[in-house]
This record gives sequence, C-alpha cells and structure tokens, in this order.
Amino acid sequence: MSAVVKLHDIHKSFGSVEVLKGVSFEIEKGEVVAIIGRSGSGKSTALRCINRLETIQSGTLEVCGHRVDDQSLDLRALRQDVGMVFQSYNLFPHLTVEQNITLAPRRVKGVPNREARALALESLQRVGLAEKIDAYPEQLSGGQQQRVAIARSLAMQPKVMLFDEVTSALDPQLTGEVLRVMETLARGGMTMAVVTHEMAFARRVANRVIFMHQGKVWETGPGDMLADPKTAELRDFISNGL
Repeated sequence: MSAVVKLHDIHKSFGSVEVLKGVSFEIEKGEVVAIIGRSGSGKSTALRCINRLETIQSGTLEVCGHRVDDQSLDLRALRQDVGMVFQSYNLFPHLTVEQNITLAPRRVKGVPNREARALALESLQRVGLAEKIDAYPEQLSGGQQQRVAIARSLAMQPKVMLFDEVTSALDPQLTGEVLRVMETLARGGMTMAVVTHEMAFARRVANRVIFMHQGKVWETGPGDMLADPKTAELRDFISNGL
C-alpha cells in the first residue's frame, strides 16, 4: 500500500478566517475515506484543496505524484488524475448525456469521437444508466443526473475520486441510488475521499473515517469508530443525528 494523497500541516484561510488549522492525513491507493463533521468544520475546503480548487497558505500537499502546493503545478495533469463530483450536478443542459461525458476526454485527452462514445457508454454502464446516453439532463431525475456526473468523472479514468456532499440535495430514494453506485466503485478498488453526512454509508463502506472539527482532524479510525466515539465532540455530533 502506498499513499496517493498526502496532506501535511495544511493551513488555509479566507481573509482573516482560518478554516484549516494544520490538517494532516493520507489516503492509500484503493482506500475509501469518509470525511465527516459539522458545516464549517473545514471538510469540504480540505477536499477542494486536494484538487487545487483552493490554494493553501502553508503545508505540503501531494496527490498522485503532483505537488499541489507548488505554484508551477500543471493543473490539467492533476485533474486528469483526480476526478471530483459536487453537490450540484453541473451538467450542461443543452448537451446530451453522451456529450456531457465525452466533452473532457475529447478536448483534454484528444480521444476520437467513436472511442469517446464507447467510453461514455462504459462509464454509464458502471452507474446503471446506459439507456440514458442520448437523453438531456432535464429528462433525468436528480439522482440520475448525479450518476451522470459520476460517469463524467469516470470517463477521464482518474486515479482518485473526490465526492463533496453529492447526496445532500437529493431525497432519500435518490440518495440511495447514488450511494449504491459509490459503494460499487469502492468495491471495485477506486481510491475515494467522500465528504458526507450519510453516517450509515461511512460506517459500512469507508476503510477509514476522518472527523473534522473546528478546522482540525479531531478523530480518525475505522468505520466502526462511529459506534464508539473517543471524543465528546464526535459523540455530540453523532447524537445530534448529523
């Protein structure tokens, strides 16, 4: 096992507000890590720093061999290795599902059209939506759109997948659809960092859970640590039904 994501003493501020206060953790190849915590704890900011959507003030951050804290970083190369799925699906409404998925492989990697369509179909099969390849986003449910967003990331064949509260805008039934897809990816060996409020998913699927509180990694351990928190802060978090 070797770490493909390495954060060491990461500090990140927005103006005078320090959001990350010395965050350190690693993610091994093939590992699923769930990052949990209250709103404002820094979990989504940490995830966005991994993909260089946010820049850090200090610390070192390495992802798939890329030094993310290096100002000369090749962002295109980083984002070919790291896929990210957001709470909002960010699909282009005027493009079909196929066109949404193949846009990046064609433009970034130069994949020919026929090969790109085959890639889109394969990615859609992995999320259970192959029959929707010619549909438009408005013809899909929220859960289906989120699964297309996952397929879009998979089509770039990333080494690491980041999920930022991808089910928070979905009702329970649609949430189940998306979580089942993520669980299948986890079983297939995908390296994943998942910011989530779905405690059952974190406990069942994650190899490791990171509880963030007040901008720091407060407690970390296997999924079953949620049944026996060691800190009062995690115990309070779980008891509030978050």
